Amino acid sequence: MVYYGIALVVAMPKSSSLIHNSMAPDLPTAAADRFAASSRRRDLVFVVNPKGANGRTGKDWKKLLPYLRSRLGNHCNICESLTSGPCHAIDITREAIREGADAVIAVGGDGTLHEVINGFFWGGKPVSCQDPQVSHTTALGLIPLGTGSDFARTLKWKNSPQDAIERIAKGQRSRIDIGVISGEDGESHYFNNVADIHLTAKAGYYASKYKRFGNLCYVIGALQAFFGHHNQDLKIKVNEGEWEVYSQVTALCIGNAKFFGGGMKITPNADPTSGNFEVVTLQDFKWYHFIRYLHRLYNGTHLSVKNVSSISAHTLEIEEVSGNSNIYVQSDGEFLGFLPRKFCILPTSIEMIS
Repeated sequence: MVYYGIALVVAMPKSSSLIHNSMAPDLPTAAADRFAASSRRRDLVFVVNPKGANGRTGKDWKKLLPYLRSRLGNHCNICESLTSGPCHAIDITREAIREGADAVIAVGGDGTLHEVINGFFWGGKPVSCQDPQVSHTTALGLIPLGTGSDFARTLKWKNSPQDAIERIAKGQRSRIDIGVISGEDGESHYFNNVADIHLTAKAGYYASKYKRFGNLCYVIGALQAFFGHHNQDLKIKVNEGEWEVYSQVTALCIGNAKFFGGGMKITPNADPTSGNFEVVTLQDFKWYHFIRYLHRLYNGTHLSVKNVSSISAHTLEIEEVSGNSNIYVQSDGEFLGFLPRKFCILPTSIEMIS
């Protein structure tokens, strides 16, 4: 499959379709001058999840598409590709990179962005390093149209698709870090936002079953996760150092970015350009502590609360002391199984339209 332009990846029935379009007036001002000076039209691949936000993403996307075409169509090749469901966006992203796309744009929430980022890698390495024929750099883009837009919050972007299209038109790029998670099977999984362990991961697992309720799903998931929850002792190795036991861990969050769970500023000092994770650990928390400190968790002032600690790390290995294999692990809202896991940061590993 050859990508001629702006490809749109949409969670739809299994069949994928391509729509090519070049209708649009000239780009205004400096952006037009830059495009005119270019030796060729840019090929962009948009990854759209119309089933996101209980179907709202698809409706909003249809309304946005005419503006997208009018704003970019004269200077970019526009192509639309529809995904069939979970993980299909990963495959489409990999193919787009191999075919020479200038950028792959995730359209939707953090889940869509998460899949697209995983599509930048294959077999533990960037896709661009797998094929000696690939000599270009494919950038990552984002148009927020989903239930959550936590990564966009870290970048201080407005939750505005029109603003996102303006960023794409300008085409400025900057590099961001990506986190990688590996388990005993050696398989790698990538994340851009926050990976978390134990209670918050379990809450995310349950929240995914209530997406139809919008951001309320996170509250429902948290309430369900509290039932039968027990704090656990964990063994943690930071930056290839010595193993240490962290007692009565309630939740542990590894942040490449600041927000998760629909706006909770859980790792407030995380920066996806720093080369390090911020690791925030909550120990010996009870259900009433979450109620008492909920506002602090959302505004990022919880690091001063008793039994909350924060460290900076570029690698992290985590095991449970009891060996019961029942400690949940997730990243960017995706359930990944149970401990043990190793977390590493890949500095400046993706170029992003900014």
